[in-house]
Amino acid sequence: MAHQIHSMAYSGEAPWHELGNQLPPKQSIDVWAEKAGMNWSICQTPVRYMAQEVGTLGSIMSFDEQKVLYRSDTKTPLSVVSDRYQVVQPKEVLEFYRDLTEVSGFELETAGVLKGGRKFWALARTGKETVLKGNDLVKGYLLLATSCDGTLATTATPTSVRVVCNNTLAVALNGAAQAIKVPHSTSFDAQAVKQQLGVAVTQWDSFMYQMKTLAERKVKTHESMNYFLKVLCQPDQKTDANARLTNERALKKVQALFEGNGRGAEMSASQNTAWGMLCAVTEYIDHERRARNAEYRLDSAWFGHGAAIKQRALDQALQLVR
Repeated sequence: MAHQIHSMAYSGEAPWHELGNQLPPKQSIDVWAEKAGMNWSICQTPVRYMAQEVGTLGSIMSFDEQKVLYRSDTKTPLSVVSDRYQVVQPKEVLEFYRDLTEVSGFELETAGVLKGGRKFWALARTGKETVLKGNDLVKGYLLLATSCDGTLATTATPTSVRVVCNNTLAVALNGAAQAIKVPHSTSFDAQAVKQQLGVAVTQWDSFMYQMKTLAERKVKTHESMNYFLKVLCQPDQKTDANARLTNERALKKVQALFEGNGRGAEMSASQNTAWGMLCAVTEYIDHERRARNAEYRLDSAWFGHGAAIKQRALDQALQLVR
């Protein structure tokens, strides 16, 4: 596990990658921090360099405009950033959920560390859930994630999870993701983010109304093929032989998932519907798309190219019901 997801804890059923330490429900934030490998701090020091002269050992100089971030436990370097970079600590990500779990009915489900400590996250159930026709259950979650290498702003994202296949999809309305992003050039104010998220969380019903509409929209074979082409084969992508082969494999796999091979594909909400097409794409990104290891798959599906494909899949699906 060390070369994949650096450390992780979960409550309930094992995640799809089957990695991490299992916890009983309703554990304290301190227990989560220990078991998720988030009970360390990010330390910082100015960048220093050796100014060497011929025949001497040289002298150690400081470059104060930048600083090195490193782990307090292992002293492992994490990144070099500007002196204006505002650090968010691993424990802060978990503390964000303290009042939400103690007062508002949220329950932590997963938390962990990626890339040796350069990214970390926590995911909690909000208590919101909706059943589509055929008993297709979708639950609401809140994902908070950040990085210390400049690759990800501190981001709180309302997220939906289709229970039958554990597919994730960021909640979006009118083409706009409901995520709240705090750049590392400013300090992270947890209470201010929660106030902003209040609006996003209450929009769950509107989002799920759109998903119900997708479940009612029947599609023909040519419509599904056009949909998957638009989602997976963008005109700005490379057109070399390897890219074309990758696109062809992806198209065949997603089409097969949609036509019955996907988890939950036999449910009435999915069979020959726009919702089924969307679920085929999210299942492909979360579970089937080629990745170097579980860490890279999770990173892409939540924060990277995979997340962008899922957003495009949602946008294209909603075009069919407008």
